[in-house]
Amino acid sequence: MAVYTDVAADELAAFLGQYDIGELLSYKGIAEGVENSNFLLHSSAGYFILTLYERRVARADLPFFLGLMTHLASHGINCPQPLRNRNGETLSTLAGRPAAIINFLEGIWPRKPTAMHCAGVGQALAKMHLAGRGFAMSRVNALSVSGWRPLFEQAASRADEVQHGLRAFIGAELDFLEGNVWPNNLPLGVIHADLFPDNVFFLGEKLSGIIDFTFACNDMLAYDVAICLNAWCFESDCSFNVTKARAFLNAYGRERELTGAEQDALPLLARGAALRFLLTRLVDFLDVPAGALVRPKDPLEYARKLRFQQGVTSMRDYGIAVSGLVA
Repeated sequence: MAVYTDVAADELAAFLGQYDIGELLSYKGIAEGVENSNFLLHSSAGYFILTLYERRVARADLPFFLGLMTHLASHGINCPQPLRNRNGETLSTLAGRPAAIINFLEGIWPRKPTAMHCAGVGQALAKMHLAGRGFAMSRVNALSVSGWRPLFEQAASRADEVQHGLRAFIGAELDFLEGNVWPNNLPLGVIHADLFPDNVFFLGEKLSGIIDFTFACNDMLAYDVAICLNAWCFESDCSFNVTKARAFLNAYGRERELTGAEQDALPLLARGAALRFLLTRLVDFLDVPAGALVRPKDPLEYARKLRFQQGVTSMRDYGIAVSGLVA
């Protein structure tokens, strides 16, 4: 979450008049995240989140995101629900941007994830993958392999300003992953594609909800697993925590067992996932709009994670027996 577009109080009040959420008492921008403008609304009916979609989010994709949240909630996944305005629409326009209001989920995202948190997110991710099977809409993953070269070209000329040799490092990895090695025969489904700790809420030790589906798409389910391995199972110094990885993978496997082909491909998928977030973070780091309330994330975190994943040869490196996930 972030704020790129400011909204005047009178403009917001007029917009909220389209919804049955009572009187606006206060609102404030949310600085976390990098993609859209987000505000916490406090009205006489409670708390809500207002999102203005921008940057990488295409308006044509918004029905997919909003419909997916409704579908998942109807299948037992605790995620935000889009509110309908008095015209029955979940999508409106505010400050020249597509906009939606969703309900507020209680909980706190874990700043220092433990193995318990990793197990919780593993279980929730698998349940989400199973719940998504019946979702009728589909969306191509615009940030899969074919989308990485354009991102690299946006940032290549300035990459070495961030770290000497970064341009060559990324270029070599991109050449490798584009060279007919990316899997194309693994189980497919709806994936979250951005399930970082700040998109998962906990109340005590219980996972209370999953948020921010603006990268959700149809892709390999194991790619979602790989994204989470990178997002949840490293320490702040980017050292890999095998205990967390084992907890995450075993919890996932108890709900949905990874196939042998998925297990074999996971190290490669984790390399691709690391490169994807290295590239988007690098582009965002080098191009922060003036006046935006946003905290760019460090791209070098994912350069370090990518270097680790380049050395992984099998599931053993994630603390899991090659023959299968263990309880």
